[in-house]
Amino acid sequence: MRTTVGIIGGGPAGLLLARLLHRAGIDCVVLESRSREYVEQRQRAGMLEQGTVDALREAGAAARLDTEGLVHHGIELRFDGERHRVDFPSLTGGRTVTIYAQTEIVKDLVALQLAEGPPLLFEAEALAVEKPESGAPVVRFRHEGRERTLTCDWVAGCDGFHGISRGVLPAGRSYTRAYPYAWLGVLAEVAPSCEELIYARSERGFALHSMRSPSVSRLYLQVPEGTDARDWPDDRVWDELAARFAVGDDWALCRGPITAKSVTPMRAFVHEPMRHGRLLLAGDAAHIVPPTGAKGLNLAVSDVRILARGLVEWHRSGESPVLDHYSELCLQRVWQATRFSDDMTRMLHTRPDGDAFDHRVQLARLRRIAASREAAAELAANYSGLPLPL
Repeated sequence: MRTTVGIIGGGPAGLLLARLLHRAGIDCVVLESRSREYVEQRQRAGMLEQGTVDALREAGAAARLDTEGLVHHGIELRFDGERHRVDFPSLTGGRTVTIYAQTEIVKDLVALQLAEGPPLLFEAEALAVEKPESGAPVVRFRHEGRERTLTCDWVAGCDGFHGISRGVLPAGRSYTRAYPYAWLGVLAEVAPSCEELIYARSERGFALHSMRSPSVSRLYLQVPEGTDARDWPDDRVWDELAARFAVGDDWALCRGPITAKSVTPMRAFVHEPMRHGRLLLAGDAAHIVPPTGAKGLNLAVSDVRILARGLVEWHRSGESPVLDHYSELCLQRVWQATRFSDDMTRMLHTRPDGDAFDHRVQLARLRRIAASREAAAELAANYSGLPLPL
């Protein structure tokens, strides 16, 4: 097989890149190792920055998003029995965020890809990327029991943290941070108890109230690393959430059937560089951030927007300053999002080895945001999405 851009990975990064390239008249092939059913059911993020929504609209993939997505104009911080709302539009010049599950984004992009092209191969396992330094790199993959090759002008590694793409890069450097706690996440068939996300810091630990739709709630609890979700029966989950969200008024947490539980370790990872020859990494293949800042999916989309712009530039002129500086451009935003996610994580979580000093410093940070327009505006700007460095 021969194509212009070989895309390894059929998650939101790979699918969005394929869609943007297709609309620009650039042919590509997407190789996804899992089945369609699997990729359309993976539970992941659901908070979209303004720029991510704009990118999906640009790709012609926002019909359901615009109908079903829940536009939020802020978040609520809870701490020390108090609540404080951060209003995004007034602090950012009108920017908002949208709640729309990653599973739905993938479904939308898969449907468009299969209906309009370019080729999307499920259960096509990438085995190797060969000759990435040449003008015609080759992806070896296995599909329908046969080993095949895909010759490309460029290869986009959108295959996640455990994919093969990053391992193809020669000497580089990886930066990591492991946090001493995890998140227990639950999906519940119950209407959300709030109109906007609640980030709660208590001496019992962190809690987050999010949602997937007007009838489905998504909630998280800080738990010790290594926690087994089976040790948390439903009543214990609801009781602990209620205790951590408690404030000095009549607000109450709505309870309902829990349909899924999972434990997510908290970590950060950034690999530099994000390009080797004609192999370029995007999304989780190059970086992971703790979910507190809601940046994982949004960072993947920003990588793809930069990559698509560079490939279109190259397709039209044979040259691309954006591709020449792809790694540096992406990493500017990656490190800002990593810093923000780390700040949010440290401010809101209770450390196992923390003491009264740590507690008072966390409260001081939160009270600064509550009392200072400048501090609140900095949080709002980062949460709703910093501009692309282009």
